[in-house]
Amino acid sequence: MQGARRTFLARALAAAGLAGGAPPGLFAAQSLVVGNVTGLYSIEVARIAVPRSASEVASWLMSWPGRVAVGGGRYSMGGQVAVKAGLHLDMRQMNRLVWLRSRERTVRVQAGMRWRDLQDHLDSVGLAVKTMQSYANFTVGGSVSVNAHGRYVGHGPIGHTVRALQLVLADGSIVEASRNEHAELFSAAIGGYGAVAVITEVELDLADNVRIERAVESVPLDRYVEHFKAKVLANPRAILHNTDLLPPLFDAPVSVTWLQVSDEKALTEPARLVARGRSYGLEQSVIWAVTELPGGNSVRRSVLHPLLTGKPAVKWLNHEASLDVAELEPRTRSVSTYVLQEYFVPERHFLSFVREMAQVLQVNEVDALNVSIRHAPVDRISLLPWAREDVFSFVLYYKQRTWPAAREAVGRWTRELVDAVLRHQGRYYLPYQLHATKAQFEAAYPEAMALRRLKDRADPSGKFSNELWRRYL
Repeated sequence: MQGARRTFLARALAAAGLAGGAPPGLFAAQSLVVGNVTGLYSIEVARIAVPRSASEVASWLMSWPGRVAVGGGRYSMGGQVAVKAGLHLDMRQMNRLVWLRSRERTVRVQAGMRWRDLQDHLDSVGLAVKTMQSYANFTVGGSVSVNAHGRYVGHGPIGHTVRALQLVLADGSIVEASRNEHAELFSAAIGGYGAVAVITEVELDLADNVRIERAVESVPLDRYVEHFKAKVLANPRAILHNTDLLPPLFDAPVSVTWLQVSDEKALTEPARLVARGRSYGLEQSVIWAVTELPGGNSVRRSVLHPLLTGKPAVKWLNHEASLDVAELEPRTRSVSTYVLQEYFVPERHFLSFVREMAQVLQVNEVDALNVSIRHAPVDRISLLPWAREDVFSFVLYYKQRTWPAAREAVGRWTRELVDAVLRHQGRYYLPYQLHATKAQFEAAYPEAMALRRLKDRADPSGKFSNELWRRYL
């Protein structure tokens, strides 16, 4: 009753604040619930607004009396895009190309554009995104807000490729931010999860679209760091790289590197981009089989993974960068769901962390499909960096049941992994389920104090919030 009463009062207050006329873009649906890709931790909100311009965003911020959260593709997994009984700004209709300067290899887009839509513009002029996630479904602004990264060798987080941002502040003012102008806001917006401003436009560096060829190599675990530095990081032809650790032992790295080749090299994949709307029924069936049937781990390790990576592959960079996250989607999320976690570990602690991580996963019988290893140099841009020095990232992709007891169990072993990464002087990534304690958050991100101080100045009423910052900031 108390929760229902608070929701009713929040809605009544919101209605009173908008009595003089709502800004354009109000989402008038019966269901006011903001979900995410996992189907877990949906947030009931008071209003959903769908702005199409920075001025509409400003109008909402000036007229809304309560808390405001910002969302794009809704791939964050713990309420980072919504706040209870608040206003949700759905940015997905802000998807316009502002300009493209091919000769300068730069582009400016509205923050709600998805990477796949941007790739349509870039591919026609022989260009590619310089840094993005492995899948193209995310919005550009959302990627900047979480300071995402991908498999790009030597690039680090996306913040390294951001030239400028258009931001809307809590008072409705619209500002241009870069390394030289409003630099504090620029750093806080990149990887700031909407704490200080709404990102409405993003200006990015671009790269050339090139032909790439896959090279696969099995590497002993205790020699992987040496292998990566000598054969990947030092190789000027290395464009993309990740290494797979497969269950149940997580002790046999399979290194997958995409190397630039000449335009004369014959393509094994003629398509320039992954086609939209493809069916991934076979992939969904395989994921179900290896996680539900007896012997699934053995089949995955000895049969499926060699089949997926063993055959020759030469393609365009844009094709490999335009993968659709639908290939990872289960047929249903009613009783189980597929979730990510990620941990960042200094190079010197690689081996020790892998072994401790594997032990935690084995003891807790975590149904892990894969751990993907990437690498990133130190982040000198974001106010809240996940890479204080050169790090290896460990992306854990696992299956969990949806009922409360299963969620509680995941929370327990997740906190064990967070403790492990802290012992190894590393950090955990924030776009996922909010299982870490506040003490763990403070230990992982001591820069949060600087973010709080800046937020006090830029957003003194605390208008910008979400479930992540309501819990930790």
